[in-house]
Amino acid sequence: MKLLSASSSALAHPLLPTLSQTLNRINLNPPFPEIGRLQFGCNNNNDKKMKNGTTGMMGISSTSRDRSKNRKPLQRGRNLSIEAIQTVQALKRNLNNNNKKSNCGDDYNSSDSLEQVFRSKLRRLLKFDMMAVLRELLRQNQCYLALKVFEDVRKEDWYKPQVSLYADMISVLASNGLFEKVELLFMQLKMESSLEPDTEGFNALLESLMINNFTGMAMECFQLMKTTGCEPDKSSFKIMINGLESEGETGLSAIVRLEAQKCYGFLEENEEMTVS
Repeated sequence: MKLLSASSSALAHPLLPTLSQTLNRINLNPPFPEIGRLQFGCNNNNDKKMKNGTTGMMGISSTSRDRSKNRKPLQRGRNLSIEAIQTVQALKRNLNNNNKKSNCGDDYNSSDSLEQVFRSKLRRLLKFDMMAVLRELLRQNQCYLALKVFEDVRKEDWYKPQVSLYADMISVLASNGLFEKVELLFMQLKMESSLEPDTEGFNALLESLMINNFTGMAMECFQLMKTTGCEPDKSSFKIMINGLESEGETGLSAIVRLEAQKCYGFLEENEEMTVS
């Protein structure tokens, strides 16, 4: 009894702070009071805020889940990887430096310099990135670099010829006035041994050839289309007939029109025959 009274008197000593005073002085609150209230089923304003995702740990997690639902899907197309962007920049920078040095009359081997960029940058890329580099160069009208990259692409084991790619390249070359390159590229297309049937790709190529007045190559492409097992559709015949008639090739136009009548029974006379 004496021990208990001594201890209680010591705790009650005015110079010694009580436990509650100590906690208040250091502003120490019980950890996670919301959890305790939830366990005992308390329903106050703070609990309502937690359910709405404004305070507390549970609110933070629910908010993050809501944000994840609103994320947009990754976009495809012209989005390039960092490696692809660096490769395009290195190729263009090398070409510009070569042009400057050649204009100044410096003795400089541009082919060796370009080969170094190809070896250190382009040939280390994956298939998707390499094709992205090629299409980006075409988009920027970098015809010389695009042709050089296409040469390397054709050497890859994964390469499969695509008519749509040839159509894009021929369109860019023709729009830049490189008509000799167009002829060489079309000859290369005819020598491809594993062309897959692609009606949309062939139609794009036919349209590009007709727009740029390559009537002879368009006729060859039309025959190549059928040789690869790709049947011309109504759009194919419209492109050919409209292009031939605009060039005054009425005889060839009549032959193609007759073939269209055999394939589809007839082509309406009032149907608009324009190249889209």
